[in-house]
Amino acid sequence: MAGGASTPALAAAVSQAGGLGFLAAGYKPVDAVAQDIAALRDAAARAPFGVNVFSPPAGAAAPAETVTAYARTLAADAERLGATLGEPRFDDDAYRPKLDLVVRERVPVVSFTFGCPDRDTIGELHSHDIAVWVTVTDPAEALEASAAGADALIAQGTEAGGHRAYFRDDGEHEEYGVLALVRMLRAQTELPIIATGGLMDGPAIAAVLVAGAAAAQLGSAFMLCPEAGTSAPHRARLAMPGATRLTRAFSGRTARGIVNRFMQDHDAAAPCAYPQVHHLTSPLRAAARAAGDADAVNLWAGQGHVLAREEPAGPLVRRLAADAAAALAER
Repeated sequence: MAGGASTPALAAAVSQAGGLGFLAAGYKPVDAVAQDIAALRDAAARAPFGVNVFSPPAGAAAPAETVTAYARTLAADAERLGATLGEPRFDDDAYRPKLDLVVRERVPVVSFTFGCPDRDTIGELHSHDIAVWVTVTDPAEALEASAAGADALIAQGTEAGGHRAYFRDDGEHEEYGVLALVRMLRAQTELPIIATGGLMDGPAIAAVLVAGAAAAQLGSAFMLCPEAGTSAPHRARLAMPGATRLTRAFSGRTARGIVNRFMQDHDAAAPCAYPQVHHLTSPLRAAARAAGDADAVNLWAGQGHVLAREEPAGPLVRRLAADAAAALAER
């Protein structure tokens, strides 16, 4: 939920209601993440919480000419919105400073997306009593995370909204649904599995628990909560029926969002060039959000987004837990 939807108020409400609220550190300056952690602790007292960190991009930057060619296709959108395209830089999202921050703050749980920390990094976090969860999309990634010393695996099914958590190559991948992935991981590891992807209600949570998950991670279900930082055009489209699709058009990395005009116009030309394309399109997307233009922003959402409700996060957590328990009792 990086990029705006994640807020200290949302994470605090989830943790206080008995869930485990997470803060997204992705795309934020280190000082801003530190402020979010402080605000969350002020709001949630001693309630546990987690922070999600983006692992550094694997490999080298995409060729500059590839990104420049894509930028030319965006010129008309930028002009229409009165925006200037951003500088398509290649960076690691302040990975090491963010690790230093979570160590300094003794964050209870740190999860990783886009890759697996090496054994030394996981050992460092463990030495400060920090649990390490790694997001995986297939059995091979799960084996790598297990070997590195991860405490739990977040099994991301293809139904999930937002970026796919592939460790390396962002090319063609076999896409696993969350139930199939949980069952495959359960067959190869005893580590706790947190299932995620398209889970929107209590019966879906019950389903992944029956399949072998220890817990469920939900994102789109919380994006209409008043505590979420979801933009107005994004909120409007989340509440409507609408197909989702995987695309690189907004960031240069595969992600699932609600199909809109920008995706339809630019998906075919979008290169595999993360985070250069993310930085390139960031000002354009900000201008579109400010203008209320849902056809030019990344509408990240899981396949079940139409089931999201406008409801405060605390009551939502309690309702999800009660509905999951009821579904399990009916087995």
